Amino acid sequence: MNDTDLPPLIETPPGRYRHYKGGEYDVVGTVRHSETLEPMTLYRALYGQRGLWVRPAAMFGEEIVFEGRAQPRFRKID
Repeated sequence: MNDTDLPPLIETPPGRYRHYKGGEYDVVGTVRHSETLEPMTLYRALYGQRGLWVRPAAMFGEEIVFEGRAQPRFRKID
């Protein structure tokens, strides 16, 4: 497979985001899972050990219901 055969990415714009539970993260970019080609959001925690994390891009950008209120899982803050 070459780059022209890849399905489109769900892009997560780089920048600072706040998780609905309060933690802040810096999105590095959008990557692909090497086996499934699923778009994944690569992000770094801005607290603690500042670890790198990856989450399916569709999940990163989805709305969730928390305490009876619909809201984004991650909200861009910059």
